[in-house]
Amino acid sequence: MQNIPSVDLRDFLSGDPERKQKFVNEIGKAYEDIGFVALKGHFLDDKLVSELYGEVRNFFSLPVETKEKYEIPGIGGQRGYVSFGKEHAKGRSAGDLKEFWHFGQYVDKDSKYAQEYPENVEVAELPKFNEVGKEAYQMLEKTGIYVLRALALYLGLDEFYFDNYIKNGNSILRPIHYPPITDEPADGAVRAAAHGDINLITLLMGAQGKGLQVQNHDGEWIDAIAEPDELVINVGDMLSRHTNNRLKSTIHQVVNPPRELWGTSRFSIPFFMHPISEMKLDVLDKTIDADHPKLYDDITAGEFLYERLVDLGLIKK
Repeated sequence: MQNIPSVDLRDFLSGDPERKQKFVNEIGKAYEDIGFVALKGHFLDDKLVSELYGEVRNFFSLPVETKEKYEIPGIGGQRGYVSFGKEHAKGRSAGDLKEFWHFGQYVDKDSKYAQEYPENVEVAELPKFNEVGKEAYQMLEKTGIYVLRALALYLGLDEFYFDNYIKNGNSILRPIHYPPITDEPADGAVRAAAHGDINLITLLMGAQGKGLQVQNHDGEWIDAIAEPDELVINVGDMLSRHTNNRLKSTIHQVVNPPRELWGTSRFSIPFFMHPISEMKLDVLDKTIDADHPKLYDDITAGEFLYERLVDLGLIKK
């Protein structure tokens, strides 16, 4: 396999039972085999994508001292700006060669989650930045709901099994800027070192050029390149754990470009789909049998997220 499988969400939404089942089978098999797909037919239109990239470029072009005003201490980078080199992959000390922003969940003021989640950070210098970010967040979340419905059917669960766990979930939209590389990176640092994602699924904008690589079962790195109208969607560790590794959370990385392209920026915008913190990630009974013993201890999504943020260096114990 030289690249990742492509699927079309319009099959699932078509109202045709055969097309719907075709989508369920294709995406389920892809997530058992490699853990990544390229998805067409999502809810982000070209205009919104163009506006979002424009606002993201505008933000990262602001002076460093302006951006640093939006770096909020004490919240593990969950909202606002995270400056260059702050995050590292689990088990590594070299910081990744990136800076990023976090948009988080939008909840009603009377929701119990209003106390649990930090507020989103408003960028005074860019009047449309937050409005466009919110719209993109909600369209990606809507797309993710249908992907999880398809996976629930593939696993033999009720189609709407995940719905109540992801409503008001602790999801994050992360515009990332990988700045031009001006010096030889220290300690083998890359734009994003090999890692698995923490969450249920990740929906990624901006995988149209080389850089993102996924690791297949033979340990080989494969370029994950999507068409301009596709999102790359992968399984995260929470879903892999919940399904006893039936659905694979695949190790992936963002490598540095060839030296002649070091002077270029790269932007990508992943949406990390998280459930509410009280969701139990206990291994599903349906995924345990004599050949597949239970691989993981019971844990909630909130407990698992906290452990991983410590691993990433974003929260100090």
